[in-house]
Amino acid sequence: MRLVMKFGGTSVGSADAIRQVTEIVGAYARDHEVVVVVSAMNAPDLRTTDTLIAAAKAAASGDGNATAQVAPRLLDLHMRVANELVTPEERAALEPEIRAMLDYMSDLSRSIAVLGELTPRALDLFSGLGERLNARLIAAALRSAGIDAEAIDATELIVTDDRYGNASPIEPDTRERSRARLLPLLAAKRVPVVTGFIGATRAGVPTTLGRGGSDYTCAILGADLDADEVWFWKEVDGVLSANPKVVPEARTLPRLSYAEMGEMAYYGANVLHPKTVQPLVHRRIPIRIRNTFNPSHPGTLIDAEGDGESVRAITAIKGLSLITVGGPGMLGLTGVAARIFGAVARVGANVLLISQASSEQSVCFAVPGDEAAKVVNELRCELDREFAAHDVEHIGTITPVVIVAVVGSGMRGTPGIAGRVFGALGAAGVNVIAIAQGSTENNISLVVSEADADKAVRAVHGAFVTTNGGTNRFVELHGCAVPPCGRNG
Repeated sequence: MRLVMKFGGTSVGSADAIRQVTEIVGAYARDHEVVVVVSAMNAPDLRTTDTLIAAAKAAASGDGNATAQVAPRLLDLHMRVANELVTPEERAALEPEIRAMLDYMSDLSRSIAVLGELTPRALDLFSGLGERLNARLIAAALRSAGIDAEAIDATELIVTDDRYGNASPIEPDTRERSRARLLPLLAAKRVPVVTGFIGATRAGVPTTLGRGGSDYTCAILGADLDADEVWFWKEVDGVLSANPKVVPEARTLPRLSYAEMGEMAYYGANVLHPKTVQPLVHRRIPIRIRNTFNPSHPGTLIDAEGDGESVRAITAIKGLSLITVGGPGMLGLTGVAARIFGAVARVGANVLLISQASSEQSVCFAVPGDEAAKVVNELRCELDREFAAHDVEHIGTITPVVIVAVVGSGMRGTPGIAGRVFGALGAAGVNVIAIAQGSTENNISLVVSEADADKAVRAVHGAFVTTNGGTNRFVELHGCAVPPCGRNG
């Protein structure tokens, strides 16, 4: 198998965590082609990327020594881990390399202070340094454990546009460079350790890929290398059926479809964002979410089919407001919906749910609570004439509310699902304020008061998702803890 694995967050935040990473990579690199993508080190007392960005901003405010002041701490963080995991010979090569990169940033910081300006291009240099430091550390740790590995900056692989801070990859340039650089290493049984989050323009200027950038790097490389599977190693056993803080009996879901993953991510679950894994979805490459600190667990497999169960998970987004627009004159009033949502768009508000009465006399939609006031003000201006004519009689706000999303691709065409949902909520004494269901039938979304949110999630979870041993299904069927390729069964 050809596997692309991403380790981020707490998976690379300490010597113990990186030791676990080396053991995982070593176990798979013996029999498979493995590419590793890493994030910056985030130790409990020092978050590398945040520290570098803060130093860059301090330089722009005139503190030219800001980076030089934090550089010793960053050097010490990485070398303390190296002292535990890396041979003396590897440490002797690693320390001057890390020191040189930090010195360069210190010099750049002083230049920024002189200019009094931090450009997006310069900020990307600071933002991506943590990944470059950590890739070299982890490659050295792998080599010290007897695993042939090489640190590679993704600036050599991922070609992007010049939207600094949120760059987009350019295909087929990225595919061509990634394959030319990485496939020979895999053929030689060497493990590439690639920096997440960063790329470079065609001219070679470093960029960053924005929020979720390391996940995006992993997905891009997995797609361009035609990986058999792509694994995201986290600190949880996989995707859970609900928030365990709300539902203690929440279980790990053995399998999800891409569509279910998208619905859950949109409605607040801790799942990969669909945008960051779109390259994999497009090529129908299976994804696994696994636990760095419990590697014997098979995790969650995400692929095109899922397993067809009716309701898979219940998620919730809190801190919302429900805005209602209504009046007798809205019936047959041409273009009123377009004007309503045009006004919402003008103020840049994010609409998370829409519901309209069949009589066309009222429309309601949910937005983040802190955006509600500006939306209402804009709607009152937009519909001023309709108010004067009494065609629109109210624009109201219900706050705070929560969207509870019931997700499952198996709901499609299955009678009685909605009845069970509302029966469970009724039995729990939860009042439903608004309802919406997409045409794909993968999701039923309900608006309830914030006071009823946790009770609603528990009620629906109890009606559909039971602890049936599904998290151990793979081990029971196959007798081992390492799942086979999802693409081939």
